[in-house]
Amino acid sequence: MESEKDILKRVRRIEIKSRGLSNEIFAGQYHSAFRGRGMSFSEVREYRIGDDVRDIDWNVTARSSKPHIKIYEEERELTVMLLVDVSGSSFFGTTAQTKKGLQAEIAAVLAFSASQTGDKVGCVIFTDRVEKFIPPKKGRAHILMIIRQLLEFEPVGRGTSLAEPLRYLTNVLPKRSTAFVLSDFLFPAAEEQPLRDALKIATGKHDVVAVRVADRREEEMPDVGIVEFEDAETGRKLWVDTSSRTLRREYAAAGRARVEAAEGALKHYKVDTAAVRTGEDYVRELVKLFRKR
Repeated sequence: MESEKDILKRVRRIEIKSRGLSNEIFAGQYHSAFRGRGMSFSEVREYRIGDDVRDIDWNVTARSSKPHIKIYEEERELTVMLLVDVSGSSFFGTTAQTKKGLQAEIAAVLAFSASQTGDKVGCVIFTDRVEKFIPPKKGRAHILMIIRQLLEFEPVGRGTSLAEPLRYLTNVLPKRSTAFVLSDFLFPAAEEQPLRDALKIATGKHDVVAVRVADRREEEMPDVGIVEFEDAETGRKLWVDTSSRTLRREYAAAGRARVEAAEGALKHYKVDTAAVRTGEDYVRELVKLFRKR
């Protein structure tokens, strides 16, 4: 376990790097991608030629016998929620960085980008349950506290349920937010339908964005002879002969199937996504995510 001093050093390193990226790259991208997604009702006025018919207020129109439309204005501040997966599989990594560490770094970049535009930032830390909720607030000290929690938090659960944090978000935040889900999206097959059900409700209320954090060894198995594997979420152990080409092909196919199940659910509900890997540059993927919105 890391000492207090080591954790503080890691927090400081992440702050320096993420603030730099936020200032130089993401601040403008973030503003154009997410400002304007939060709109609040302002007033009702009579319909004019060229107005969007989707904005017609049918109740007022019926009472006045003249078409009226609702006018909206951009909210002065948004709420950004970071939904971060700390299940057993997040501790995996075959480079100098684990998926958990990469998620903390990306969360910091997003948090500092939001902070620069005056938005509040909150966090939901989850496994197969909601482990911790950090209410949205502003300020550097608050963001540093979130980063520290993501680095040192020791979860109770080991499994993964993406439906649970999405349901929790919908219940705990009455106001619309932009919610970034940071996870490897590796979940049991039985969780696919609950995820779809939760996404259906959450995307109707919030602007949900997914960042899938992976390690390339989850997609391809190296030939290193006979090795004992352990499932980080169930604890199940298995001896595997990695020299078998058939086994390696089946492993890769199973990995693709897991990714496709998650991507299918996200695509169905029009959730913008980015995919990043440990040990690789995530900046380009995040910039692409921001630009396509």
